[in-house]
Amino acid sequence: MTARCVMVLGTSSGAGKSWIATALCRHYANQGLRVAPFKAQNMSNNARVVPASDGAQGEIGSAQYFQALAARAQPDVRMNPLLLKPEADTHSQVVLMGQVDEALSRLPWHGRGEAVWPRIAAALDALRAENDVVVVEGAGSPAEINLMATDVVNLRVARHADARCLLVTDIDRGGAFAHLYGTWALLPEADRARIQGFVLNKFRGDPALLAPAPEQLRELTGIPTVAVVPMRHGHGLPEEDGWFGDGTAATAESPGERMTRIAIVAYPRISNLDEFQPLRSVPGIRLVWARDAAQLEGADWIILPGSKATASDLAWLRAQGLSGVIARHAARGGRVLGICGGLQMLGEAVIDLDGIEPAGSGPGLGLLPLVTQFARRKTVSRGAWRFGALHGAWAALSGVPVKGYEIHSGRTVQHPGMAAKGDVARVAIPGMAWHNAAGNVLGLYLHGLFEDADALRALFGVDAPPLEAAFEQLAAAVRQAFAPGTLAALVAG
Repeated sequence: MTARCVMVLGTSSGAGKSWIATALCRHYANQGLRVAPFKAQNMSNNARVVPASDGAQGEIGSAQYFQALAARAQPDVRMNPLLLKPEADTHSQVVLMGQVDEALSRLPWHGRGEAVWPRIAAALDALRAENDVVVVEGAGSPAEINLMATDVVNLRVARHADARCLLVTDIDRGGAFAHLYGTWALLPEADRARIQGFVLNKFRGDPALLAPAPEQLRELTGIPTVAVVPMRHGHGLPEEDGWFGDGTAATAESPGERMTRIAIVAYPRISNLDEFQPLRSVPGIRLVWARDAAQLEGADWIILPGSKATASDLAWLRAQGLSGVIARHAARGGRVLGICGGLQMLGEAVIDLDGIEPAGSGPGLGLLPLVTQFARRKTVSRGAWRFGALHGAWAALSGVPVKGYEIHSGRTVQHPGMAAKGDVARVAIPGMAWHNAAGNVLGLYLHGLFEDADALRALFGVDAPPLEAAFEQLAAAVRQAFAPGTLAALVAG
């Protein structure tokens, strides 16, 4: 068996490739087909832990993780063989087949292509051998002519897979027809022939107003516009490149009712921010992404999320004047939650003896009597844990079972000098979570707290929105938006 490959290309990042691919995964799975997602190379600090080929656990981009769930497939590292995790503006950690590859991380960008292509091709071939359909997602635009010679994610994949391609554009940005035509015009002629249709995504208004542009575009290119997909807000899945801005519950605030304001610190190297998506559906919650001190003022909760560069983001946090606001909030008894890199920041110090991070060692925020030493070996695992006894602000989590994942460098322990003076962090989960004596500051390595049904129910008294409903809604949206017969033709023999 060799699967038919349907490839979703875009005129730019943010065009909507990821959620269109997710919707196609569920649509084809609903036809009784065996389906797998694939993205050769992803650049994101949003990652999930999945099984690797050697029985270990590895990382893939969050988008492919959710696409696998939509396809009713077991996520694995072959679905995103190359993951680039930005650590600075000019440097990324390279994760190949789920594992950090330090040699590749040191190579210049243009030197990586030939080194990684055999593993990418082998991963795609293996998925094709096991499935009826592979839904392939491109990256950015296939017409990035400065990168075309070393491309391993767009045209090279399309050729290797003999993929039938859709080209998606975000019409809400404006200039959609120029984006489609310009992308098509910059492609080599043989690759233009792979495009089976244009998709206008995120459309608001009356589709009749688009005429005569789609037909004129077809006259210029020979390619039909096969779908006009309406703008969708609140589809229930994290955005591929994350999301910022205030988020409120769907229900309006009643007169006299005060919503709980949760401020998430949005430092430059924020990671795994997609795990906060479920909070957008909790009634009575208002999310604020905080980049300056004023945005933290008045918060009920302050969350320090994960970071791909803990020491650097800690320095940024201080430079922005956020550290003092966080300290005052904690001193008043306000809730503070640190996750992964955020946990490391809450301690007394971060120690970097091996030059793991550009910013090196430095003092932490001093809200927990802990110290973290960075290590080259990365902890990557999924698991299940149970909170011990907590008191104060986080008491609702006492005894709650929780599932999630760890992705971090470094080991966090009690600060020995402070322990000798009687200042000891209370263990909430051994080796995973600690809280302060007052019970209002909690730090944990666990990612996925708000995605866990038991934890969400304990904290807010609500059930997590089911992913299955979101997948079905996305599948229904593409089924309605595409011209009749188009989706079937893409996978026909």
